[in-house]
Amino acid sequence: MTGLPTEPIGSVPRSAELQEAMNANASGDLDHAELDRMVDAAIADTIDRFDATGSPVLCDGEQAKSSFVTYPLEGLTNLSSDGVVIPFEDGHQRQLPTLAEGPFTYANYAGSYLARARQFTTKPLKQAVIAPSALSLLYPEAGIDGYSRDQFIADLIAEATADIRSCLDAGAESVQMDFTEGRLAVKLDPSKGLLRQFVDLNNAVLANFSAEERAKIGVHTCPGGDHDSTHSADVDYRELIPDLLRINTGRVYMQMAGEADPEPSLQVVAEHLRPEQTVYVGVIDVINEAVESADTVRDRVMQAAEFIPPQQLGTTDDCGFSPFADDIATSRDTAFAKISARVEGTKAASAALGL
Repeated sequence: MTGLPTEPIGSVPRSAELQEAMNANASGDLDHAELDRMVDAAIADTIDRFDATGSPVLCDGEQAKSSFVTYPLEGLTNLSSDGVVIPFEDGHQRQLPTLAEGPFTYANYAGSYLARARQFTTKPLKQAVIAPSALSLLYPEAGIDGYSRDQFIADLIAEATADIRSCLDAGAESVQMDFTEGRLAVKLDPSKGLLRQFVDLNNAVLANFSAEERAKIGVHTCPGGDHDSTHSADVDYRELIPDLLRINTGRVYMQMAGEADPEPSLQVVAEHLRPEQTVYVGVIDVINEAVESADTVRDRVMQAAEFIPPQQLGTTDDCGFSPFADDIATSRDTAFAKISARVEGTKAASAALGL
């Protein structure tokens, strides 16, 4: 591959038929075999449409996941529903579950999604995983009798490590840790104590991988992107970036297209970027339903290249298009039109940069 690298973030909208099937399965009105058939068809279609955009890296669009954050929890019986509430700008909320008793384990590893997608393509595949920092919010403030927070964190580190390892073992081109709670942490705790706790926990997981493996692992940040609404876009990006770049991954996927004025944030990136890191700058605003032109994408890349060395620069989308399965704010056609614009605009910027 020549030119700037470009990768998707992950999710694309599920069809209305797939959403209905997921709901019917959850209520017991559709058996698992029929749902699996529909999910496989959705994955095959998603990969074909990704391939048609010219994207050098494909993914399954998270068609089989109910959400980017809860996939490891599906099937667990030791959870209650009264967890942390995340409010969004438009007034809707998402709520995490709470761990009711130990021990904490994953019910599903993300490598299984990649193996499923591999049935439909031989091209490079990317896999997203949830950052352990997000799942650390499952432990209740009141504690759990006989299961300390320290033991929970030890189990979480082991399970998050196994989750990433399952993707690498399945042949992932890259593995992306979703860290949308980073900017939110600054909002909840302006002292940044919570943010730094999150960063240290993520680094404890990454310490279990070699430098060569960490070069294939990335971290993604955005201020949320659910039903075309955010949870922390009002937080100054510059308050997050120095600590974000302390996370020991080789790739950093950063929302940027949705910023009203990205240059101050890009300047902070330039000041804290490490030699082993590549920044994949968001050039597609997933909150805005208007489809960018390739020229708009090229111009966003060229702006980023004023601050980030081209050899450490790539492109991506600001966020997933549908991180929760019920998010229908964006159509599949719009999502893939935007992805095509990213691919074409990145090619144009690569040519302008002489790459």
